[in-house]
Amino acid sequence: MLNGKGEISGLTRARVLEAAARLNYAPRIARTRAEAASTIRFLKIAKHGHTVNRDHSVFVSDYIDGMSAEATRRGFTLEVVSHEWQNIIAVADTLAVAPVSGVIALGTELSEVDIRVLQGVGLPIVFIDTFYDVVEANFVNMNNEDAVHQVLARLRQQGFARIGFVASHVETTNFRLRQEAFHRNMARLGLDVDPAHILSVESTHDGAHADTVKALADGIDLADCYFCTNDVIAYGFIKALREFNIAIPEDVGVVGFDNLPLSSTMEPALTTIDVSKRKIGNLAVTVLDDLINAAEPPPPVKILVGARLVTRMSDRGPAEPRPAPRSVRRRGIAETA
Repeated sequence: MLNGKGEISGLTRARVLEAAARLNYAPRIARTRAEAASTIRFLKIAKHGHTVNRDHSVFVSDYIDGMSAEATRRGFTLEVVSHEWQNIIAVADTLAVAPVSGVIALGTELSEVDIRVLQGVGLPIVFIDTFYDVVEANFVNMNNEDAVHQVLARLRQQGFARIGFVASHVETTNFRLRQEAFHRNMARLGLDVDPAHILSVESTHDGAHADTVKALADGIDLADCYFCTNDVIAYGFIKALREFNIAIPEDVGVVGFDNLPLSSTMEPALTTIDVSKRKIGNLAVTVLDDLINAAEPPPPVKILVGARLVTRMSDRGPAEPRPAPRSVRRRGIAETA
């Protein structure tokens, strides 16, 4: 079954693969193949496509650039394989017969169970763009806790008292980690969280825009500044605010996460978090190379890459000069900014 053959159900196959991962079992075919091959495979997995899609293609390309450079330096060939809307069992089955030394998997949309299933194939594997504290697997991810703290510390220093968060209900580990970090760091910095200032939207540009439009039309109480889960959500959020004649940053400040290229050229330029995706890709290959060449299975490696706050104009604080209050028209309703 672990070689991808045999007439058994997908549920049974998943359970066997999970069990193999827990027991650190590596099938003989995988070990033999790893000794002979000089290719590593990057799995670009889009289970539902709400985050791994065209809106977010830039950060995936940056990961690949980092992996490619380090793979070449270490004498590997990097192979990129995309899996869109496939069952994780089908992905695992392709690995079971793949002539590769090891695997780097984009874990953005993967669950804990998915990770265990892929581990069960028996190949050396590293997961990027996700992180689980209690899963015995190899992870290279961004330090969400530190990144969120940098954002909130800046907003407090600027004098913002009412800070909101634009979350996403899409199941993505980094989204969850950022939302949890928001609440922890608000408390750490002595800032109050108003549940009315927490907005949950879809993670695509169009989805974030549509959900924000609906919330504004329903008459939500706006915070003074919002930290958005990522830049794509921030773009959709800002577009909706403008349709209600809400100016950025005069009426509402906005901060993103990812530092995508558009963030520096939009008007106003978006304050955001930058994490080197190339560095994450580079480290993933480094960890994988160690796994491939280890005489015996080493303990799991979990690396978090630090973040850098890129300050621009979209979150100009109340402590800085601001225009006098004016009338803001939101879908025909005049309010005071």
